[in-house]
Amino acid sequence: MRFLQQTLKSLVAIFAISLPGMVAAAAPAGPCAPLNRDGVAFVVCSFNPGKSDIRLFWRDDEGQSFAGFDRLADAVAGKGGSLVFAMNAGMYQPDLSPVGLYVERGQELRPVNRRGGQGNFNLRPNGVFWVRQGAAGVTETQKFVAQNLRPDYATQSGPMLVIGGRIHPKIHPDGTSAKIRNGVGVCEDGMVRFVIADDPVTFYNFASLFVDMKCPDALYLDGSVSALYAPSLKRNDGWKSIGPIVGVVEGLKK
Repeated sequence: MRFLQQTLKSLVAIFAISLPGMVAAAAPAGPCAPLNRDGVAFVVCSFNPGKSDIRLFWRDDEGQSFAGFDRLADAVAGKGGSLVFAMNAGMYQPDLSPVGLYVERGQELRPVNRRGGQGNFNLRPNGVFWVRQGAAGVTETQKFVAQNLRPDYATQSGPMLVIGGRIHPKIHPDGTSAKIRNGVGVCEDGMVRFVIADDPVTFYNFASLFVDMKCPDALYLDGSVSALYAPSLKRNDGWKSIGPIVGVVEGLKK
């Protein structure tokens, strides 16, 4: 009976996102599930940060950028673990280095980026996705700095999609630019939800999905180069030129 109750709770956590206009597939065998919202296809991957080992990856032990999922999966396997999920995790320079703050294993490898400029990253406020001792959050950059958080892992990107339950004020419903996009939200049920659109979607429609999933804070990770590694769905998008990567691993030492 207890096993059945736990199973039902897990399914509720995953499919609480099935609100009007959204059609979820049958119960998934893993953390990722297809989702159709108003005719647009998405994949949503849900993790409990207290139970899942969520990490960020950029360079291997020789200092070379992983650049894609295959090399990362091989590196994790070489250390006795397995990569159960991965997604590109923020904007990057031509040399694949992070544009903004990047923290890995508690070490700040790139500082917070407060410079102005054009592009999505600078559509303020932007924000930081962070992981610290079994907790995770999405926090506006200025608040993140003010709180003096010392995360185990962090990546800065932009813009924020949802701030305190409301869509970013500069993201408008009449926007027409539609692209393949990916992002991350930390939701009211405590789950971290990584989302990728499989069809071109506007910023507003992408952000509104996180609102529907009851994620009070959500962050845009990137567009056009968005990619997903989800073995449970037999999916490996195969990009070989991406910068920071967020992944969930099993079997590795903390």
